[in-house]
Amino acid sequence: MPRWLPRAMVLALALYACFQLGSWAFHQLIGLLINILIAFFLALAIEPAVGRMAARGVRRGLATFLVFFGVLVAGAGFVVLLGSMLADQIVTMVEDFPEYLDSVISWVNHTFNTELSRVEIQDSLLRSDWLQKYVQNSATGVLDVSATVLGGLFKLLTVLLFSFYFAADGPRLRRAICSVLPPAKQTEVLRAWEIAVDKTGGYLYSRGLMALISGAAHFVLLEILGVPYAPALAVWVGLVSQFIPTIGTYLAGALPMLIAFTVDPWYAVWVLGFVVVYQQFENYVLQPKLTAKTVDIHPAVAFGSVIAGTALMGAVGALIAIPAVATLQAFLGAYVKRYDVTDDPRVHGHRRRDGGPLRRLRSVLGSKRDGEPLSEAGSGS
Repeated sequence: MPRWLPRAMVLALALYACFQLGSWAFHQLIGLLINILIAFFLALAIEPAVGRMAARGVRRGLATFLVFFGVLVAGAGFVVLLGSMLADQIVTMVEDFPEYLDSVISWVNHTFNTELSRVEIQDSLLRSDWLQKYVQNSATGVLDVSATVLGGLFKLLTVLLFSFYFAADGPRLRRAICSVLPPAKQTEVLRAWEIAVDKTGGYLYSRGLMALISGAAHFVLLEILGVPYAPALAVWVGLVSQFIPTIGTYLAGALPMLIAFTVDPWYAVWVLGFVVVYQQFENYVLQPKLTAKTVDIHPAVAFGSVIAGTALMGAVGALIAIPAVATLQAFLGAYVKRYDVTDDPRVHGHRRRDGGPLRRLRSVLGSKRDGEPLSEAGSGS
């Protein structure tokens, strides 16, 4: 046996063991790593506000606390307002459900010549096997729901804690990272950090402005139609449509349509039409102007980045995909050498006028005959 073989085998086994250990640790800590990533992007988003307050003499920790406190108060107010609206609406729908059911039963009896009654339908539903199984499964799933809620609260506290430290100790963190890098790399890291702050903060603020405009527009419509809880519904539409990518518009419009349907079915149609029209106005007029200087990426790239982020990290990836891609695009744009574009009609979407396909075919055939061009008489075929 060669002398190097045992040492190579031991080294290979040690490397394999380290790989397995690292893979196991990564899978165990993937949740924590995702929470830290969310916290980092949240800290980047509030960095401009914290930096402005710190520049005016406010301590950075206090400035971070004030920004977080304002965000939490606004979020809690929105949740309370929306929760009270949903609770009142659910109570109203439950109280009016027998009347709705009677109207539906009378329409069915009149249309199909049946003799259904609400009492018989209620008895058949209460005695059905699937309802009893559903109640039993719901009772056994209460503990799972409670554990999920507690786990969500713990993740939220973890994200808030890390984001607070990232924002409050941002300069110290940058100095710690730069202290282990050579001066040339320090400049690149600081430049990338600055671009990330600008793109993430710009994305958040532009989305907030579009949410405000969307909420105001839908509030006016709901007030004109007389739909109850118009302020809460307007806030819901503005936030959900802007901060949940791709499907946020449909989720945002579903709740106002449902509430409007309880008032008048035609009101739901009006709300649906307004949501579709406003979405087109936002996509082609409002959004390009607001995001031109903050998150200047092509809509197809944004859509693809959202799909890729969702496939990699779920809802979290969908939220941070656009600012992450915008940051990467802006950072790499400085290292891509660009040239002047040739003055060719095809660059502007026009076809080049070179005599058509027949003339190009003649030139190709003529070049293959020892450089002798093809004459007009010899090209009868």
